[in-house]
Amino acid sequence: MSVVVLGVGMHPWGKWGRPFLEYGVAAARAALRDAGVAWTDVEFVVGADTIRNGYPGFVAGASYAQALGWSGARIASCYAACASGAQAVDIARTRILAGLCDVALVVGADSTPKGFFKPVGGDRPDDPDWLRFRLLGATNPAYFALYARRRMAVYGSTPADFAAVKVKNSRAGSLNPMARYRKPVTAEEVLASPLVADPLRLMDICATSDGGAAVVLASESFARRRGSRAPVRLAAVSTVTPTFPSTILELPNFATDSCAAVPAPERPFRAAIAHAAYEEAGVGPEDVSLAEVYDLSTALELDWMEDVGLCPPGEAAKLLHDGETGLGGRIPVNPSGGLASFGEAIPAQAIAQLCELTAQLRGEAGERQVPAARVGLAANQGLFGHGSALIVTT
Repeated sequence: MSVVVLGVGMHPWGKWGRPFLEYGVAAARAALRDAGVAWTDVEFVVGADTIRNGYPGFVAGASYAQALGWSGARIASCYAACASGAQAVDIARTRILAGLCDVALVVGADSTPKGFFKPVGGDRPDDPDWLRFRLLGATNPAYFALYARRRMAVYGSTPADFAAVKVKNSRAGSLNPMARYRKPVTAEEVLASPLVADPLRLMDICATSDGGAAVVLASESFARRRGSRAPVRLAAVSTVTPTFPSTILELPNFATDSCAAVPAPERPFRAAIAHAAYEEAGVGPEDVSLAEVYDLSTALELDWMEDVGLCPPGEAAKLLHDGETGLGGRIPVNPSGGLASFGEAIPAQAIAQLCELTAQLRGEAGERQVPAARVGLAANQGLFGHGSALIVTT
């Protein structure tokens, strides 16, 4: 038995200033239309939660079900920071695989404040996410800069390499009607943008955005009954955690585990996320037609390319400059435009990645289309050890 992606839908990313429910409901209705499924046919609804939009955001599954019209469907809500969307997809997929339902709707949406994310309100001296702001003043861009500095020290990457990532992604984003930023930029513009956290400049770092994404998942038997002849299959969902000792700093921590007594694991956390997905899907990085990776910063895209096995460590910049990861290249990375073009709408991000992979494998991505796409990979992660990787196949 397999699970298929029957429908996808999105609300355009931007800074709209409207309640998150509007974005999620619009995305859900678009996904239902795409699937050819009535809302009343949906048996299970999973909402990826948002923690900055009051109580409705904490119980997103119920909030979306009510906004779409109470139908008696079963619901679930989940939060895993930036991995929330993948967790929601996994919950729905698991219920279908268990034979407990045939059709599930997964929705994630966010309405974000201006500027970079700040800690959730309240005093929590036992919370690392609270402490890193209060003790270190370490915002998200500060961590992104640490990763960039590490990459420069270990592999010799340069600000020009980082700027080239933004140039590539802005070109793809300019062709995506759902993207927030749709203007191509030059390397000179990136390098002239204001310095935020050395060595990263404003255009190296993704914004915070409003937006929504939704997918309709179904059993393969249901899809066949509805006449779907060549559905996109959800071949793997990886939600692994790190293995002790975790020796690479991960946001929001400000220390790593020691490997003085226990050797480091075979694979660091991010590499393990993708590896688990490959094993489950029965494919390898050599089979991947395109990848959507978590470009919170331009430097992090290069890290993720290596983490998911698209190239050996230290060689991502070469692939980039050779044109291999751009539209028309051998292995396009972030053909949607990535977070560089969308910005963060936390609970929607992994779902939006799945929307892009599905469009590509259907051959419906327009000017961004990757020719003969057969295997798509999406990868990101959430705070506190939430892994997130999805693989879809034709």
